[in-house]
Amino acid sequence: MNNNSNVLALKYRPQTFDDLIGQEVIVETIKNSIKADKIPNAYLFTGIRGIGKTTIARIVAKTLNCSNGIENKCKVKCENCDSIASSNHIDVLEMDAASKTGVDDVRDLIEFSRYGPTSAKYKIFIIDEVHMLSKQAFNALLKTLEEPPKYLKFIFATTEIKKIPVTVVSRCQRFDLSRIKSSELFEFLKKIKDRENGKVSDEALRLIVKISEGSVRDALSLLDRGILSIEKHSELDLLNAQKIFGHFDKSQLIDLFELILKGEENKVINNYRKIYDQGVEPKVFINDFLELLYYFKNINSLTLESSNFSLNDEEFKKIKNISNQVNTGVIILFWQFAISSLEELDIVSNQNLSIEMFLIRLMYVSSIKSEIPLEDNFEKDSTSNLSNVNVQDIENNIKTVDQIKNIAQEEKIKPDIKDKLKINDNNFINSFDKLLSFCLEKKEIKLKYELEKNVNLVKFERNRIEISFNDNLDKNFVKELSSKLFDWTGERWIITFSKSQGEMSVKEKQLNKKEKLIDEVKNLQIYKKVMEKFPDAELVDVKLNKKED
Repeated sequence: MNNNSNVLALKYRPQTFDDLIGQEVIVETIKNSIKADKIPNAYLFTGIRGIGKTTIARIVAKTLNCSNGIENKCKVKCENCDSIASSNHIDVLEMDAASKTGVDDVRDLIEFSRYGPTSAKYKIFIIDEVHMLSKQAFNALLKTLEEPPKYLKFIFATTEIKKIPVTVVSRCQRFDLSRIKSSELFEFLKKIKDRENGKVSDEALRLIVKISEGSVRDALSLLDRGILSIEKHSELDLLNAQKIFGHFDKSQLIDLFELILKGEENKVINNYRKIYDQGVEPKVFINDFLELLYYFKNINSLTLESSNFSLNDEEFKKIKNISNQVNTGVIILFWQFAISSLEELDIVSNQNLSIEMFLIRLMYVSSIKSEIPLEDNFEKDSTSNLSNVNVQDIENNIKTVDQIKNIAQEEKIKPDIKDKLKINDNNFINSFDKLLSFCLEKKEIKLKYELEKNVNLVKFERNRIEISFNDNLDKNFVKELSSKLFDWTGERWIITFSKSQGEMSVKEKQLNKKEKLIDEVKNLQIYKKVMEKFPDAELVDVKLNKKED
């Protein structure tokens, strides 16, 4: 089984319960149930990829049918265990539900189960990725699952437990396999590395642990790839591992964050370009930046172990030092802009340029040069109050260098803005009709269309509009309307949605008026005379004389 030519993930696949790592509680429960002869009709193993679902299923099958019993652990060669391990035992059928999803496949399985085991104690069906079975296939299994013959056992494995009907789950003994802890996975990889005589540094192993996200199979595949990527007598160090796996040193990101806070634009862009040249994808960069922001915000409540090997001791201390000097509001704003930029990457064709603009925006957002003068010792300006700044305010005023003002400054500026904007009394919007007129005057045709067609007015007050709407309303309507009202009046407007039905929309009113006019015209003698002459005619519209009301 463990041929030297096999990849590491297959070569070191656990063959007994003692070989498993990170699932001690589940293993102990299964072993105790077998010892007590209280074996469930069906096992259900669920969890992320590569943590041992199918492996445990095979080990359970071997344990149930082992000729030497559970305590002997196959120290003496056992034919049943060898056959199960090589997937050719006549009484242990392993099926992939991804390729056999239909009800007919399950019916064949049930028909096959009518006959007792040939050479083993139990006939066992292992169904991998069981969530791929069709609804009819699941229904066909129900009766057999609940009351199978004593010699029949089912073992299911799945990565998507929510797709399995609850009627099936309730008939199984469910085991949720957890991600492997970083420390356990690190020690495991270290042992494998030594057995393979591979030269891999601890820092590179930690990077593999981080990328694998608790999956043993992923970790072994990455280790295999790393060892094969270096020359025979060379060592896989952190720098080489970062190049091979497309990751970069977190210390580079910390230095970049520090430069952003200092507002050193040229250095920020140059440092980012060095990171980009290492082969780091823009989405990976943003996600790592978000992870770093999380650490800056929560570093005081974390330990080095809880950071999941993302950071080494030096990086951990550096982040802790900087985080104590940075305003929390800045970090929260950075987070919001990072999320926004992540969505933007799906739209922009050149993602690299989008990241550079994102970093420039962060420097303008933080306004470090004027608000928080950071020297090498990162002294904090106690008068700054960035946590109270609204992100929408920033986006509306991003045209100037001093974007972010503290609250006292903002109060001084607002009256000036209002005075300039309100020199003309026409800027005073005091009714819904006035708002529609403004949209027409400013050529905001789309906004006017939404207001007329898809909005029902409930209440209109100064700086506050309450509406109800239909399903056709554009999803960006509120954002657009709020922005335009601020531009036109220099004041913040609150747009709220109401459960009340509100007035008819403008278009509905116009339609009702038209129908009413048509009904009135139909009662006139001239209409009746026309219809006598032209019985096939139809009144479509009525236009009033401009001289008349």
